[in-house]
Amino acid sequence: MNPIENANNSDNLASLFGLAMVAFVLLLIIEKRRPYLRFLQQNYKESFVTNTTAFLFNNVILTALKASSLFLVAQQFSTHGILSSLQEGPIKWLLAFLLFDLAIYAWHFASHKYEWLWRFHKIHHSDKCFNVSTGFRFHVFDIMLEIAYKCIFVIVIGVDAYIVLSIEIIELFFIFFHHANIRVPFETFVSQLIITPSLHRTHHSTLRAEHDSNYGIVLSFWDRMFNTRNELAPQNIGLDLIEADNFIQLFSLAFITERKIMRLFGWIPKGKK
Repeated sequence: MNPIENANNSDNLASLFGLAMVAFVLLLIIEKRRPYLRFLQQNYKESFVTNTTAFLFNNVILTALKASSLFLVAQQFSTHGILSSLQEGPIKWLLAFLLFDLAIYAWHFASHKYEWLWRFHKIHHSDKCFNVSTGFRFHVFDIMLEIAYKCIFVIVIGVDAYIVLSIEIIELFFIFFHHANIRVPFETFVSQLIITPSLHRTHHSTLRAEHDSNYGIVLSFWDRMFNTRNELAPQNIGLDLIEADNFIQLFSLAFITERKIMRLFGWIPKGKK
């Protein structure tokens, strides 16, 4: 790739990222003026402050690591992998996007299925005030594990680094979108193709039987294909037994499991010594 193409790709990525940030602000304004669910103002404020603090700690420091790691790995292995022999163009980009979205669906599913991953991912689910800033609410270790997973995936598919980063930014936009506390026109129809706030709201239900569903990030047909789609309005949002009201509590929450709390209160039998 020549320097002119590199410059053009960099400009395009910057534009995409700028659009994602503009989308965040617009969604924030919409949900503030016309929210789908009405939360107590104090709860909303605590949620927003905690989530944006997590963004400053995680997404400023680790986004650079995430972007640079994926970029360097993709550059190093772009001539390897299952898509490396395809000519650059829309078809290769579309295939890369489909595989990437499927890979994130699989990672999201695993983050709920395996307790050692869930202990970090549950931090994202601890927000009792579902809103666009919830898209920032992740544990630092959750992000680091996902970076490693994505780097392995990038090696497997073998595509140009700029394709990888453009897909990452598009995924970021959809993370903002489906966490927004808004009503989406024709959502029943739209949700047949992409993950919408109503589908992802179910994913943030307090009930484990309900939040173990709707794992998609952009495309919703993965959930239909693998029978993990669930269409309902949850009664409550967040975790049932544990919560975090600030960033320090949010970070520490990963090291306190529901089983420990239930055992502490005698809600489950203790194992024999």
